[in-house]
Amino acid sequence: MNRFFPDAGRLYGAEFAADPHGVYQVLRDQHGTVAPVEIAPGIGAHLVLGYRAALEVLDDRSGNWSKDPRPWQATLPDTPAARGLMGMIGWRPNVLFSDGAAHRRYRQVVTDCLAMVPPYRLRALVMEICDSLIREFAVTGSADLVDQYAQQIPLRLFNRLFGRPDQDSAELIAALKGLLNATPETGEAANAAFGQYMSDLLHSKYQDPAQDLTSWIIQHPAALTPDEGLHTVILLLGAAFEPLLNLIVNAIARVVSDPRYHATISDGALTTYDALQEVLRDDPSMANYGPYFVLQPTDFHGTWIRPAELVLVSYAAANTEPVAGLDQGERSDGGAHLGFGAGPHRCPAADPALLIAGAAIDRILTLLPGMRLAAEPGALTWRPGPFHRALSALPVTFRPIRPDQPGDNPWNSRTNSTPSDATSQEKPRPCAHAATS
Repeated sequence: MNRFFPDAGRLYGAEFAADPHGVYQVLRDQHGTVAPVEIAPGIGAHLVLGYRAALEVLDDRSGNWSKDPRPWQATLPDTPAARGLMGMIGWRPNVLFSDGAAHRRYRQVVTDCLAMVPPYRLRALVMEICDSLIREFAVTGSADLVDQYAQQIPLRLFNRLFGRPDQDSAELIAALKGLLNATPETGEAANAAFGQYMSDLLHSKYQDPAQDLTSWIIQHPAALTPDEGLHTVILLLGAAFEPLLNLIVNAIARVVSDPRYHATISDGALTTYDALQEVLRDDPSMANYGPYFVLQPTDFHGTWIRPAELVLVSYAAANTEPVAGLDQGERSDGGAHLGFGAGPHRCPAADPALLIAGAAIDRILTLLPGMRLAAEPGALTWRPGPFHRALSALPVTFRPIRPDQPGDNPWNSRTNSTPSDATSQEKPRPCAHAATS
């Protein structure tokens, strides 16, 4: 049972979603560097709020921190709230929930296989997908960039990278959107649809491997079992969907609503990359995550933590921790952030993620110049949840464009003539990279 939740801060509900940084400050004032929180009704955790403390956990030098959640899972009550957390923190045989040699083995598979997609091909594929999405709403003069743009980019992209035809992306999009917006009534059906997609994907690649991520994972010298391969593919998709969606949306929201960006991006003083870095520091896609567990009882920055108690790293709180006597913009760390984590478990796809998000943002800003929010920034609503920082919608308006207009547009873009596959058309071959054991 949770021994500290009566006075814990709640990381769920509309109040937290509306002002998470206000909640972090209250927690700092009341508890210091590590605070007790509830991540769901009756489910508690320790939240690491300080930058240096977060690095101590992420870049573990003590050997006392583990990523294996199974001892914690065994203590949870059988309630809908507890079951609902398993999608994010429940143990799976993959790189996120393993330590030591097992972690190195899984990570080698991920890094090797992602490296087999050349960056120029990845960017060309992203641009092609972005153009196809923009074509669907460009003539209307308005759009919701969550539902009609950012939410679909990682799903269409990874459907291609996994080696499934474009027509199957609708199936994946429907399943993942169903899980994202699931209710007790719809969640089971959405989960079943997603499970069917993944089952069909793995089965097809075992039967007929090709030049795609799924086949490379299956063929890697690390020799993953079918179950390990399945959960590695699921992790790649999960890590691509929610974090990339939020990174793209949060950065676009900042660019179109903050006058500094209008004044500087247009004259070249500030790049899309700068905007992404600012979002990763101030409002990272996964605000509170990095689940960890101690192996031995530990006094950590004044908080007594026992094995089988969940510890979460607040990337958002750590990144924005007040520094005595300095404004945030005057910090001596040069804007360093934990938006992709740190240490052995730092996101292995940070560079591809920045490439994908940067291409998606650049493309829509290029094709829809003068795009503006269709609501006041303060009127935008954030999707509740303890882990993510996610806008529910991003309504924008822009000058409509039509296929017959001169200039660069999504109907005549050079990216439309780029080969649509992100990998070569050679015959399948085993992955040549050596596995780490």
